[in-house]
Amino acid sequence: MKRKPLTLIAALTLILGGCSTVQPWQKGNLSDYSMRDDRDPLASVMASHIQFSREASSGGEGVGGGGCGCN
Repeated sequence: MKRKPLTLIAALTLILGGCSTVQPWQKGNLSDYSMRDDRDPLASVMASHIQFSREASSGGEGVGGGGCGCN
């Protein structure tokens, strides 16, 4: 019976911990080059290859084959 309140408090802490507002003077930090997800071209190509191989889609991002990722 004591685990329910602790679980509820832990869940609320995790959920509400991600809620924050960004002040105008902090937006410069978020637009920095190091925060971009496409700053490494090889990692972007590999991530898209993995995505389209797993989805088994054809014609996506110029990746041949699909499913197993062996092509």
